[in-house]
Amino acid sequence: MEKSNIVAAEERRRFFRIDDAINLYYKIVYEKSVIAASRMSDDILSNCSLVTALDLLDQESRVIMHRVERNTPEIADYLKSIDAKINLLAQAVMRHGIDFSDSNVCQTNISASGLAIEIDHQIEVGEFLEIKLLLTSCIAVILVYGQVVYCKENTQADASMPYQIGINYINLNDQDREVLIKHIVKRQMQQIREKKES
Repeated sequence: MEKSNIVAAEERRRFFRIDDAINLYYKIVYEKSVIAASRMSDDILSNCSLVTALDLLDQESRVIMHRVERNTPEIADYLKSIDAKINLLAQAVMRHGIDFSDSNVCQTNISASGLAIEIDHQIEVGEFLEIKLLLTSCIAVILVYGQVVYCKENTQADASMPYQIGINYINLNDQDREVLIKHIVKRQMQQIREKKES
């Protein structure tokens, strides 16, 4: 594939958007907090990066697992059961200490470059936000920082909130962006299946 085609495919994927109800928590932060967070070294075991870190390790171990399956299938089965236990523990650790509830579910238009959410109050354009996203399709919590690029009245007929804001992510790392993309693709496939069934 030519380089220009690869870039075009990446751009399409980057800006692909879906509408989804996402469990989300946000708060306004100072720009200094965003700058400080972007300068910090990545902590592979931070709560909001745990699933991403495990996914990276899983990708690395797949090649080894294929060799183990060929040579000793019993050991491969045992390793798979340990992997399943680790994933369950990761989910429990991730959910502990993060206060998501049904009241945090927002109607969201989400992509790998930003999101739009419905809210009950105005937020000034230019404000910085810390956002925690619970992505149920891949059981991941992602912590992102963003900047409000618009705040407008919600004119949709079925809107439950009076305002809608658009947010561009700031310094989202590639691993978390990949988790977002996986969520978007999984949810799109699920939505297509639901439409066909109905």
